[in-house]
Amino acid sequence: MTGRVWLAAVAACCTLLPVAPVAAASTLSIPSSTMFGMRVIALHNQVRWAAGVRPMQWDRGLAAAAEAYAARLASTGRWGHSPAWQRPGQGENLWMGTHGAFSVDQMLTSWSSERRMFRSGAFPRVSKTGSWDDVGHYTQMIWPGTVRVGCAVRSSGTYDYLVCRYSPSGNVMGSRVP
Repeated sequence: MTGRVWLAAVAACCTLLPVAPVAAASTLSIPSSTMFGMRVIALHNQVRWAAGVRPMQWDRGLAAAAEAYAARLASTGRWGHSPAWQRPGQGENLWMGTHGAFSVDQMLTSWSSERRMFRSGAFPRVSKTGSWDDVGHYTQMIWPGTVRVGCAVRSSGTYDYLVCRYSPSGNVMGSRVP
């Protein structure tokens, strides 16, 4: 049956009961923070799949740590990685750009696009340019031993800051990157 005929058959044979309206705060709605995390995971795992690496999972604790550091960057205007002793066992990717001008996809693509300069090998000898700094965001995204990620974006009003934390950390000297 076509869709119209089937609907007509249902309407002719059945009594439709009224359905209660769904409240605005339905459990079917997904919070924006959850949507953000779902998108971040989807993009990371797409990059990892292309590299032949198993997928990662979202980690709320890492996301909270990323949020705290993103807020610090936004409030101070200072740019740079957090000290390693403040994030033991965690890797970190940072991004900064004009407030409101970039989507999460564009932010993460800036890291994954480093793939064009990547060559498989033992870290830090993984860049076609000779400088691992040119591929360090990408290698952290695809690091085989990394299994969890959490990220956050905060804004200073002028700039947006994306911070992602990874566990276990990647970019380990002497370790092979696929």
